[in-house]
Amino acid sequence: MGIPESQLKTWANQGAITTAKATHESIRHALSKSDSLVGKDFEVYLQGSYKNSTNIRGDSDVDVVVQLNSTFFYDLSRLPAAERELCQSTIVPATYEWANFRQDVLLALRSYYGVTAVSEGNCALKLEAGSSRLPADIVVCLQYREYLRFRSLDEQSWVEGIKFFTLRENREVINFPKLHYDNGVRKNSDERTGGRYKPVVRMFKNARTYLEDRGWIDSSLARSYFLECFLYNASDSAFYGSWQGRFLGVLDSLRKANWTKMTCQNGLVPLFGPTPEQWSLQNASTLVAALINLWNGW
Repeated sequence: MGIPESQLKTWANQGAITTAKATHESIRHALSKSDSLVGKDFEVYLQGSYKNSTNIRGDSDVDVVVQLNSTFFYDLSRLPAAERELCQSTIVPATYEWANFRQDVLLALRSYYGVTAVSEGNCALKLEAGSSRLPADIVVCLQYREYLRFRSLDEQSWVEGIKFFTLRENREVINFPKLHYDNGVRKNSDERTGGRYKPVVRMFKNARTYLEDRGWIDSSLARSYFLECFLYNASDSAFYGSWQGRFLGVLDSLRKANWTKMTCQNGLVPLFGPTPEQWSLQNASTLVAALINLWNGW
């Protein structure tokens, strides 16, 4: 019989988003009050499940990016030699760097919310929950440009990402949250999955939580980001049919896929690998087996 259609449909429901939007606006407002940040070219935006409409009931922490654009990191490896040299000769060395920006953002948040309300995590600043706002992980970063072309300042193009450093190891982290979002929108489009992709992501996130709550898998096995990226690699045709058909179709598509060629939803970074920003093949295999057992044992 498997998992009932009604249960899968319930699992596909989206969680509340109003408080997440309020949290984002509160942080944006807090930074606008800082004298140190006046005139700086930066943007504040949501990322993660609340941004991507894949949040489920029980999701709490809001992921917010504070991205400086006037100073940026870059990669010229895709450019021909002549364009690489031209780009290097054109870029002006920065005087206001990531560490300066991070410190200014930290001080601005503590000035607005109070010193004890904002702590420093390894990858993000942590804002505790308050009246009408959720707890937030705030990633302070610089724009990252992976250049595709540079023939002049008026004729250049790049793939936009973000870059920051971990606090403890001083390890660089590069990601592409805007590209992640855009690719998710395309996957969810009428032309590809008929608006079924994001509800299916929520369905599988709830199924994973069901397994975690019963101790059948470890809570660290399948973070929401990895699970969403994993499902992104399922064939578009697997997202059609009944809720039961989608559950089985997506699992079958993933089971048959070449996992070593899978990318994160940004389409650039390999999903599986040795870094903390990548998943492990073993964990993915364990999750798939647990989901199959959940279906068979319902």
